[in-house]
Parts: sequence; C-alpha cells; structure tokens
Amino acid sequence: MLLLLLILIPIIAGILSFTVKGPGARTVALGGALASLAVAVPATLNSGAGPLSYDQAWIPMLGTRFSLYGDGMSTMLCLLVSIVFSVVLIVNNNKSLDRPNAFYGFIMLSQAGLMGVFLAYDALLFYFFWELALIPVYFLCSYWGGEKRITATFKFFVYTFVGSLMMLAGLIYLSMQTAGVNSYAWPDIVRAGASLSPDKQQWVFWLMFIAFAIKMPIFPFHTWQPDAYEQSPTPVTIILSALMVKMGLYAVLRWLLPVVPAGVDYWSHFVVILSVIGIVYASCLAIVQTDMKRLVAYSSIAHMGLMSAVAFSHSVIGTHGIMLQMFNHGITITGMWLIIGMVEQRWGTRNMTKLGGMATVAPRMAIAFVIISLASVALPLTNGFVGEFMMFAGLFGSADNGMMLMVIAGLGVILGAVYTLNMIQNTAYGEAAEGIKVADLSLNEYVGIAVIVGIILILGVYPKPLLDLTASVAGAIAK
Repeated sequence: MLLLLLILIPIIAGILSFTVKGPGARTVALGGALASLAVAVPATLNSGAGPLSYDQAWIPMLGTRFSLYGDGMSTMLCLLVSIVFSVVLIVNNNKSLDRPNAFYGFIMLSQAGLMGVFLAYDALLFYFFWELALIPVYFLCSYWGGEKRITATFKFFVYTFVGSLMMLAGLIYLSMQTAGVNSYAWPDIVRAGASLSPDKQQWVFWLMFIAFAIKMPIFPFHTWQPDAYEQSPTPVTIILSALMVKMGLYAVLRWLLPVVPAGVDYWSHFVVILSVIGIVYASCLAIVQTDMKRLVAYSSIAHMGLMSAVAFSHSVIGTHGIMLQMFNHGITITGMWLIIGMVEQRWGTRNMTKLGGMATVAPRMAIAFVIISLASVALPLTNGFVGEFMMFAGLFGSADNGMMLMVIAGLGVILGAVYTLNMIQNTAYGEAAEGIKVADLSLNEYVGIAVIVGIILILGVYPKPLLDLTASVAGAIAK
C-alpha cells in the first residue's frame, strides 16, 4: 500500500491544485510533497528488509497489470523525488507566478509520473508513467519558460517523443515474444528478451537505449538539454536535471541490461566510448560558458556520461556506485540550481562576468554555494566522493581498456574542478558591484538549502545507509 500511496498522493494533490485559485494551490502542492515524503521514508526503510510490491488487474485484454515493485534502488529514488519536490516547493513558497494553480498542478502530476517510473513492474505501466512524467514538463516549459522557450520546448518534445515511440515499439515487440501470452510483466519481459537471438537483441537494444540515452542525456543525444535547462523556470530545471535524467539511467539498469543481455554485451564498449567522449566534450564546453545555467547544464552531461559509462562496464562496485551517485547527484544539482535561481532573482543576471562579491552582501548564500559546488566536484567528506570513487574503480577494473578509459574519464574531474572553481571565484568572491544591496537567504530559502547542505555533509561522512540499501540490487544487476 505504501507504493500505491507514493503515486496517489501527488496525483490527488495535482488535481486539487488545478481547482484551487491563487496561492492556495502552492499550499496544496507543498502539502502533497510533504505527505509523499512522509510515506517515502518508511517505504525506503521497509524495502531494506525486502522488496515491497503491489499488484492489481489493470487491462487484462492487453496482458498488462498495475504492478509496482519497490526494492532498495526504486524506493531510494522515490525518496529522492520526495525530498527534491519538498525542498523546491519550500524554497519557492514566497514566489509569485502567473496561473499558480496550473503551474503547481502540473508540478505534482510530474512527481506522480516520476514515482511511477521508478516503481512500475509492468512494461506498459512503465511507459504510461514515463509519458505522465514528461507531458506536464512540456507545458511547464512552454508557458512559464524564458524568451526562447518555444524553440527549446519544441526541440525537447521532438527528441523525447521520438525516443518514447522507439521504446514503445521495443516493449510491444518483447511482449509479443512472451510465450504467446502477450505479458508485459517485468519477469516475462526479461525471459522474452533473453530468448531472442543475438541479432534480434542488438536491434531491440537500440530501440530502447536511444530513448534512455536522450533522457539521461549522453553524447550525441544531448543537444536538447542546455537550451531546455536555460529556458525553463528554476523548479522545472531542477525536475529535469535532478530527477528526469535519473529516469533514463534507472531504465538502463532495470529495463535494458537484464532484458537484452546479448545486445548489451555487443554494444557495451561502443556506449562506454560515447559516454567518455561526452564527459570530456561537455566539460570543455562548460569551461567556456559565462552563463551559470549553461555551465551547470554541461556539467550535468559530464556527470551523467560517467554514470552511463560505468553502467555498461559490468562491474558490481561500479553499479553500486551509480546507485549511490544517482541519489547524491540529485541532491547536489538541486542545491546548485536553487542557488542559481536566487542569484538570477537578486542580481538580475546569470552572467558570471557581471557578478561577484556574494560573500560580502549575502554570506550565508555564499557559504552554501561553496559547499554545494565542492560537492559537485566530489570533494572528500561531501556526498559525491564515495560514489564517484566507486564508479572509477568499477570502470578501471571491468571495462575493456579500462585503465585508458578511466584516465580519459578522469579528465572530467580535472576539468570539473576548473570550471567549478572559476564559477565560485567569479560569483562568490571578488569585489561586489558598487551600490549592490541584495537580501541574504530568507527563512524558507534557508530551510530548503539547509536540508540540501545537511544531506551533502551527512552522506559525505556516513554513506552506509544508502550502500546497505542498494547492495543486493547492484549485485543482481551486474552479475
């Protein structure tokens, strides 16, 4: 029942938000997010003792059921979704919006879709929630985005729509191979995929992988991402960057690696090479950016490139590191986008050449910004370090030419330090512009940022709870 509540609560909150006028919609959405968090915590703790499940008839004539499954990886990601939505809504609690009822209604429907993606144990149900998570974001970007939102949203829609159709075709084909019963249940899909000839597995691999690669995104399927992140309002950018990229990576781990093992074996090295190229390419582009949003957008591509490379390296320790890093990256990037949103609101620009002196005029914001930025480059004692170390160990030990690939991917760490420290120097330090007076963190912003910084520091020192939660899942996926 806990798993069902994780989906029902944001759906109900979203529907109620549409019906409430004025700032009441924001209160309803925040209440729904906090209620989801209250359910996600016990669900995550209970999944540590064994997977949770929920199964009911849905559309029998299509061979599909409303089947949910919550192991350590799934419930951990649902916990991440709940934390991020709660923090985002707390920080934005005093922000004014045009048509807030529609905005918060779409926000909560997107949360319901994300929960469903991470819990679905039926392929058609998985596809349904995949679309439910994406469609509200399309409307959020196209109405509440920046000046170039229409172009960015159209590009985002075309990429994701084409990928989704390819994935649906692959899932339907796999269902047709399930011993004549046309089942979409995860165990039946896994057996059907493994029963295909290696040649068939190879083209099914691409039908599904392209959809997941677009969502992560990895090179060369990434070109929609910087524009979409730049033009989206900050809460939507956070949903895209902290959570929806995890949809693609989660789908690789749950719905690709176990389903077409021969196709994965054949194409793994090629995908690892693409991912490593993306790490260096995106890092170099990040270095030359002056817009903070575009810089962080490219840094996100580099981080996801490393996770993608390790996912196809067939390493238990690397896969375990991915699961830890999915959670940690979501927390860190949320904090980064929140700070950037505050900078843009107060200074009226994201251009780093026009910024400086944050530590003088807004010291609490500057401290949080420095901690979050250092966590993004995996400084020891921050949450990013352990997961990144495990991923590099996995890439080094398991991939073909692992040492060379690890060295090239390691350039991303060096380049990441360059563009991150440059951003800190240009934004937090230096001389404040004459006459600039901005407010430091307000109470709600302070609460939201304190949650993010607290998680960064706690998991940096003691990541064992997440490692214990996902250990058995990592071993099963990378076996």
